[in-house]
This record gives sequence, structure tokens and C-alpha cells, in this order.
Amino acid sequence: MTDARFDVLGIGNAIFDILGHVKDDSLERLGVAKGSMRLVTEEEARAVDAELTDSVRVSGGSAGNTVAGVASLGGRAAFIGKVADDANGEAYVHDMRHAGVVFTTPPLIGGAPTATSTILVTPDGERTMNTFLGASQELTVADIAEGLVESAAITFLEGYLFDPPAAMDAFYLAAKRASDAGRIGAITLSDSFCVERHRDDFMKILSGGTIGLCFANAAEVKSLFQTEDVDAAAAKLGELVPTAVVTMSEKGARVITKGVAEDVPAEATKVVDLTGAGDLFAGGFMLGYARGMAPADCARIGALAAAEVISHFGARPQTSLADLAKAKGFSF
Repeated sequence: MTDARFDVLGIGNAIFDILGHVKDDSLERLGVAKGSMRLVTEEEARAVDAELTDSVRVSGGSAGNTVAGVASLGGRAAFIGKVADDANGEAYVHDMRHAGVVFTTPPLIGGAPTATSTILVTPDGERTMNTFLGASQELTVADIAEGLVESAAITFLEGYLFDPPAAMDAFYLAAKRASDAGRIGAITLSDSFCVERHRDDFMKILSGGTIGLCFANAAEVKSLFQTEDVDAAAAKLGELVPTAVVTMSEKGARVITKGVAEDVPAEATKVVDLTGAGDLFAGGFMLGYARGMAPADCARIGALAAAEVISHFGARPQTSLADLAKAKGFSF
């Protein structure tokens, strides 16, 4: 869509990530399910932090990671998310802008602090997220800046945003604006436990005609349709939206476009930390999609971006994805 100012606009929780390695028994002590995302209070977040012997702090959030990936690939990216008027919030805004992402959402004044997510990474690279939503859940319809959705080829909506009610309203507004403007509304289901909490809401928006592109991993799509048959679940998702993408870790991804499925292999790499794999895959896929590339090629770019981010600690690219894509013969 050459008339668009942005390739991808991401809307999601603006979260500072605190990442650290733990053994599996730490998850047992905390009573959390491995690979899940749970919402915690400030007090619970401190208890989780106590399990860490070492950690790194980086700007994160699912949609934030995605648009950072778009920018690293050379795409035009923007972000809507709520931070607080505090040190973490200032650092988050700086990180996004430094990554090349346009971020102009006004900060929350005098309320909850900037959101954090303590991500426990076990020896197998799996990540378990403990998220204190803080200021991010204060996102409202007023933060959907006039004209911003309409200027983006794709507006990408983070499924985690279904947890705060006011943010959910903003979510629906953005999807409608994208549809009304003839743009593409995209959504990620985010997490199987999030799907369990909001299955009816997900089904409502997916079947409402405002979503043209949906991302889900195997666990999420099975949860959505309450089945253990991932092939059947993927096919059903493909019936709800024009383009459905189901990622299956090392098995690659299945892209279903107007009912026609195509499997694309994962990019080989050494797994260090799976945090951000789905986020970066979505970023790579959507940049290709916004530029009119074939869905299978979009998935290959997504796989390339995901492989880079899981090869190191943290959920943002550490090398230029544009250079990696160029080396593989992709140009935008």
C-alpha cells in the first residue's frame, strides 16, 4: 500500500521487560505454568523478581517488539501504548524512537507506574511471563490519535490488550477505523491463557469483518476452538479471516489465505531465549504483507526475524534485520 505513511501501526501494552534465567523449580515454587503469561500485582512481581540471580532490563511488550522488528527491517512503523511519566516510561519512549518507531502517545500523569514483565527463562529457552500491567492498562479510546490508524497499511492489535476493559474499547475502535479506511486490521491471539479468558471476545472480533489478518501459535488456536487437533483449528481460523497464520515453533508456520494453506519451514538457528519469537515473526510477515509480497514469502521473512531474536537474550533485534533479509534475497 504505497499511499500509506506507515507500513505497520502496533497497538499494545507498553511494558519494560526484566529477563532472567531460572531453573524449573523456581516455577514450581511460584506455582506458575511454564510458558504462560499471568497478570500479577506489584507485590507478586517483587516475589518473582526475587527468584532472579541476574537479569537484564529492556523495552518490550508484544506489539512494541513487533513494530521494532518492522523498523529493523527498514519498514515504517508506529506505536500506540501507555507509559507513565516516570523513569521507565521515559526510557521506553527513548528506546522506541531510537529503534525508528514513531511513538507519540501522551504518558499517564500521577497514576500507576510503567508496566513491567518479569520473564523467567528456563534452560530449554522457554519463557514464562509475569506481567504487572501498571500504566499500560490505562490506554483508552482517547489515545487512538485521529488519523493515525487511517495512515497505516496495517494496524496490528495485541491480544493481551483484551485484559483491561478500557483498552478493549480502544482496540475495537482501532479495528473499525482500519476497516472503514480500507486498511488491514491484524490481530495476534497473544497467549493461550489470554484466549481462555477472552474466547468469546476473540471470536466476536474475528468474525466481525474488521480483521483481515490473524496470528496465532498452535496452543492459542487450539484453545480458541477448544480442540487438540491443530490442523482442524488452523483450518477453522482460516475460515474466519482472509489470511490466518499459525506458527508451530521449530515446525515452521502455516499460512492460510482464502482457504488455501501453505506450510513454510522455520529458519534454523541456535535457541537461547524464545522471548519475542512470535512478535518478530509477525513483524517480518506484516512488512512483506504491507508491501504486497506473496504470503509464503511473508512467512519466510517472519521466520528469518524470529530466528534472529531467539538466538540471543531479549525480545528485540540485536543485528539489522534489513541486512539479514537482503542477504537472503529479500528486498522491500
